[in-house]
Amino acid sequence: MLRPHRSTAPRLAAVGLAAALALAVTACAPEDETATPEPAAGSGSASASTAACSKESLSLVTDGTFTVGTDKPAYAPWFSDDDPTNGKGYESAVTYAVAEQLGFSRDEVTWITVPFTNAYAPGDKKFDVDINQVSITEQRRKAVDFSSGYYDVAQAVVTTADSPIAGATTLAALKTAKLGAQVGTTSYTAITEQIQPEQQAAVYDTNDLAVQALKNGQIDGLVVDLPTAFYAAAAQLDDGKIVGQLPPGSGTADQFGFVLGKGSALTTCVSAAVDALRADGTLTEIEGEYLSNAGGAPLLQ
Repeated sequence: MLRPHRSTAPRLAAVGLAAALALAVTACAPEDETATPEPAAGSGSASASTAACSKESLSLVTDGTFTVGTDKPAYAPWFSDDDPTNGKGYESAVTYAVAEQLGFSRDEVTWITVPFTNAYAPGDKKFDVDINQVSITEQRRKAVDFSSGYYDVAQAVVTTADSPIAGATTLAALKTAKLGAQVGTTSYTAITEQIQPEQQAAVYDTNDLAVQALKNGQIDGLVVDLPTAFYAAAAQLDDGKIVGQLPPGSGTADQFGFVLGKGSALTTCVSAAVDALRADGTLTEIEGEYLSNAGGAPLLQ
């Protein structure tokens, strides 16, 4: 379990957040070759942004409290024991790390229940941020804000315990398998471009239909994103097993992000906090504990 070093964490969090904000300001600053140079402008903007992201300056639903929404039940490996407050599970751990970056202690974080689809529906929000494996899409951006992505969604292979590929540890071991995926998805692309099996991949209109085909023995394995793989193995299949994660492929990866109200004043600050955690390796460390090295989801070589 990750344990922050309390004697240095607040100072390091502030340094990381300031650096991330400075980078954001530099990246977003417009170029104007005709303008008179003002050397102090960049540092002044960064300092102002850093000040705006101090805990005392944040615009919150409840003063002094970082209010976080998620659905119930809260499934593993994103949470543990259906209790987001315990700091266990990937999303719970990331949330507390972001809160610490913003200056909140653990007892200043409050969780509320928000159904999944309500999180990104238009309208006012009762939370400062919501975290619930919500993929960042342009369609959803029309109704809500997203932070920087806190998780790059991997593809994974799911099967059953008695399947011929249950013990596979490499992509080569999947070459002779009959695999399936939902039509038109990055999962199907992963089969055809990364695994390249000898048999043509089966395609299905929905993941539920693909899971049923796996139950019926019509396919040896199903390729889905890792979160769906965890759910399928634990909740949809009686003897489900995650064979492993596929290596990163080409193209832009799907990402999960914190959801915020449209036009939220917190969006820049939360994004900067996520960026700082990515830069200093914290996200990778938490992923290694709860996703990569736990729950039976090794990387297929």
